[in-house]
Amino acid sequence: MIRNLYTRLVLILIVAALAIWVDVSDDIRILNPFNDAVLFSRDVTPRLGLDLQGGLQVLLEADLPEGTNIDAGNMETARSIVENRTNALGVSENVIQLAGDRRIVGEFPGAEDADAILDIIQQTGLLEFVDTGDFRPEEGTILQTDFAVETDNETTPLPTPEPTDTNGTETQTVYHTIMTGRELRSVNVGVGPTGEAAIDFVLSPEAATIFAEHTRNNIGRILAITLDKRVISAPSIDGEIPGGQGQISGAFTTETANALAVQLRYGSLPIPLKVVETRIIGPTLGEDSLQKSLTAGLIGMIIVILFMAIYYRLPGVIAALAILFYGTIAFAIFKYFHFTLTLPGIAGFLLSTGAALDANILIFERLKEELRGGRNITQAVDQGWTRAWSSIRDSNLATIITSLILYWFGSTFGATIVKGFSLTLALGVAISLFTAIYVTRTLLTFVLRNFKPQNLQAWFGI
Repeated sequence: MIRNLYTRLVLILIVAALAIWVDVSDDIRILNPFNDAVLFSRDVTPRLGLDLQGGLQVLLEADLPEGTNIDAGNMETARSIVENRTNALGVSENVIQLAGDRRIVGEFPGAEDADAILDIIQQTGLLEFVDTGDFRPEEGTILQTDFAVETDNETTPLPTPEPTDTNGTETQTVYHTIMTGRELRSVNVGVGPTGEAAIDFVLSPEAATIFAEHTRNNIGRILAITLDKRVISAPSIDGEIPGGQGQISGAFTTETANALAVQLRYGSLPIPLKVVETRIIGPTLGEDSLQKSLTAGLIGMIIVILFMAIYYRLPGVIAALAILFYGTIAFAIFKYFHFTLTLPGIAGFLLSTGAALDANILIFERLKEELRGGRNITQAVDQGWTRAWSSIRDSNLATIITSLILYWFGSTFGATIVKGFSLTLALGVAISLFTAIYVTRTLLTFVLRNFKPQNLQAWFGI
């Protein structure tokens, strides 16, 4: 029998209390009792996936000819830039992952402005500081510049986009690019000289020297600033600008300035991307799916508890308590560590509940065999757990290995449904092992020590 029984009981009660605290709260805080200062705070609001709260799903593909060899490192860089850009726009809990060697899958739960997300994803964000001499181009003008991209074998000029609106005019003169946005070290939204939104930037040390020299030698001339070859500002140089700090002003609103800052801050995409498919999931559909899933899970849980209590009697009731403990712990872990809950994830969670029951059933069947063999209740409990452990270990280990394979598959091929299912299944199996081996045995031992049932046939169903 268990020697440190009451220590184990205290630990179980503490864990259960903490789990319930997380489960019923959206924000947990620990305050200093002397001055009410916050010692610890964490947001534990449930994170719902795209299929539960609605949102936008986007499939992106490298906009290059079929058969073009695409560097895996460039695709990973593009994925990271897309993730950073959308995070900076306030789109939380997004999932951006590679799908194969030329596609990226993006999921944005709760996203409302799909156009803004697509715009910020696709724009290359190429910023150029262009010397236009005495010519001051209007905002929106398309400029041809001499900036080129270095490749392994040759220098390829960047394509000049055609004007897409009537506000811009195209010029054929090729202007000289002094530097590009790659030299930017920090970009933030600031306030211009007349109170309008502007872009404050800081250059790298090398670029700062070039910038200072150019402004010193070209006082009175125009330095146009273009984004993807389109002029966004064309100030005249009033004097030398040392230190590598400057400001881009123009017809910016706070929103457009923030969007531009995001593009510049997270760099240009190394590979152009095109939208292959978009899918908008309404919140009503997600809410309906969530309610049906929870209802189905509740009905299944009630049926399981009734079965365990009727068939296994006293151990079955204790196992039911352990299953409730398991559910409390699992949900608390999902909330505390901000795991995103999806419909496949909920399915994996419910399936792992079955694994927890399997472990209890194996133990209780061994316990009943020991009692039928003439052992007393103490010996039967000890032998039941000992002899069932190898079967429990092997079956759950096989499930965890399968979950890892599924998780790898989901990560490699962008199958977020498979990924969410495998994660919750593996986590649920690990928690179920703890509840079956530690919690159920502790509670059963405590009841047997204090209740001491005499009619074993009635209480254990043997």
